[in-house]
Amino acid sequence: MIELSDSARKEFDEFFAAKPDEQKNIRIFKSMSCSGPRLNLALDNPNEEDAVEKNGDYQFCINKELKDQIKSVKIDLSYMGFIVEPEVPLPAPKEGESCCASCGGGCH
Repeated sequence: MIELSDSARKEFDEFFAAKPDEQKNIRIFKSMSCSGPRLNLALDNPNEEDAVEKNGDYQFCINKELKDQIKSVKIDLSYMGFIVEPEVPLPAPKEGESCCASCGGGCH
């Protein structure tokens, strides 16, 4: 299940209002940061490996395996951008996995 806060929905509405020809497909995906794995958003069309869920005017796509792992997602907005919180936290990286390219550090 994808839950959008009012502030996140308003931000999406404003973004897409300026791009009326843009499809309203939003991907939820996992990435690594210096603090470990996190969920992010991107504009993208779904593919056969995705679960797809509509929420109002928006269609969210997420890899089926990731969706099974995290169960549901809450999307909110802060002064720093979107906050994408999974119901089930993402597992910590395995020892030796690099968390980010910018610092070059490994996660331990």
